[in-house]
Amino acid sequence: MNAEEVKARLVEGLPDCEVTVEFDGYYFNIIAVGEVFQGLRKVQRQQKVLGVLHDLITSGEIHAVKEVQTYTPDEKP
Repeated sequence: MNAEEVKARLVEGLPDCEVTVEFDGYYFNIIAVGEVFQGLRKVQRQQKVLGVLHDLITSGEIHAVKEVQTYTPDEKP
């Protein structure tokens, strides 16, 4: 599983989100920006992202996600 495949899954599962995925060979780092995160606490936002990848994580196709950063468009750095 590479960064582009993970990004494609996230774009499909989180419509209208801007998604960036980096992979260093061991860990994935994910940044997602979208209105879908409005009003959610940090842990709820992370759960939403990881929920899209749940089957890939449990099957072992994704070994580890190191960092998930989520923002609404107004919060975008």
